[in-house]
Amino acid sequence: QLVESGGGLVEPGGSLRLSCAASGFTLDNYAIGWWRQAPGKGREEISCINYPDSGTKYADSVNGRFTISRDNSKNPVYLPMDIVIPEDTGVYYCGTVWRAIACVHTSVTYWGQGTQVTVSS
Repeated sequence: QLVESGGGLVEPGGSLRLSCAASGFTLDNYAIGWWRQAPGKGREEISCINYPDSGTKYADSVNGRFTISRDNSKNPVYLPMDIVIPEDTGVYYCGTVWRAIACVHTSVTYWGQGTQVTVSS
């Protein structure tokens, strides 16, 4: 089971930190991705930290503002979000892909339930 946390209401220009924690297994053999779904839109991949070397990838829309990281297999994967804009509003999901160098949503093994992020003044 994956559990996301850290969402909420934030003003434009502010910051949030999302967390993705695993229950019942460890994350060390997985690539971990973050996707978001804005109202009325499809699910968009925004960041991925791959297996085995923890290389990172970002969508152009968040590059330079969001940073994906993990410390070790037992800790959550984090997504600090800085300089947020209204277009960052949506439900954020994390997902695991077994021993992968890329986060392909059709290959996700586990999905979290999502956490809502709303950017508004």
